[in-house]
Amino acid sequence: MKKIAILTSGGDAPGMNAAIRAVVRTALHNGIEVMGVERGFYGLINGELKPMDRNSVSDIVHKGGTILKTARLETFKDRAVQEKAAQVLRIFGIEGLVVVGGDGSFHGAAKLSELGINTIGIPGTIDNDLAYTDFTLGFDTAVDTVVEAINKLKDTSASHERCSIVEVMGRHCGDIALYAGIAGGAELVVVPEKPYSVNDVVKLILEGRSRDKHHYLIVMAEGVGGAKEMAEEIEEVTGLETRITVLGHIQRGGSPSSADRILAAKFGHRAVELLMEGKTSRVVGIRDNHIIDMDIHEALAMENVFDEKLLTIAQEIS
Repeated sequence: MKKIAILTSGGDAPGMNAAIRAVVRTALHNGIEVMGVERGFYGLINGELKPMDRNSVSDIVHKGGTILKTARLETFKDRAVQEKAAQVLRIFGIEGLVVVGGDGSFHGAAKLSELGINTIGIPGTIDNDLAYTDFTLGFDTAVDTVVEAINKLKDTSASHERCSIVEVMGRHCGDIALYAGIAGGAELVVVPEKPYSVNDVVKLILEGRSRDKHHYLIVMAEGVGGAKEMAEEIEEVTGLETRITVLGHIQRGGSPSSADRILAAKFGHRAVELLMEGKTSRVVGIRDNHIIDMDIHEALAMENVFDEKLLTIAQEIS
């Protein structure tokens, strides 16, 4: 293995830069040239590649986003587009590719592997929605960002005796809502994995009133939907002023947490090791605090198992 490339794809996640840094410096330490692909698969098919050295990744470990930029490319599902991407990599003499992203990015990496390019995937997505790994890159930072916002909302909510509904990211996976809800002391966490009833929410508030409680915090994953309807029902039945706060893309940005920086270092280092071993179509992850790797198809086929115990904890300590 003499030359490899790295790209970031899909939604950005805090820690991507730290992963880029780890891949570049691990490769250079082992005498391997590195090229950075700008704008993900879109940039790859357009030949947007540049050489990277140690200085290219200086002072980026603490930065959010990705210095290589990212983009989505729906047409990468087409075989002709995949073949063009593989051809570009061969023209540049690249033997291995590290792809940092989520499940869509991994599907693209798998297709390139079928075309003879050694590919390794690093899970970079704040949703934590890849079942094969306990945690994905960026998740810890996103949770910290939500908790910081919750802390501030609780102050104003208590002052005005309001109910605050905080909508966080998570279309199909409620991990950000669940973890942030516990860490932020929410009275209720609503996730797409478990059905909920507005009547149960109203009952919770009415029971709290009997304990002389007059402000509430509800954390809801965006995939659940119905925040507006819930707020209206709460106000109509309880008379409690209810406000909705949608945190949106603020959860993607910001300096990565120390946990995400360390995870990025481990993921990036292992990705280069796998390429040096001649491996392809693999993804790295963490399970039971150990760095693992597995076949990319097996990883994508695994179904998410929701942490029922953690939700029980959230309910019992709320």
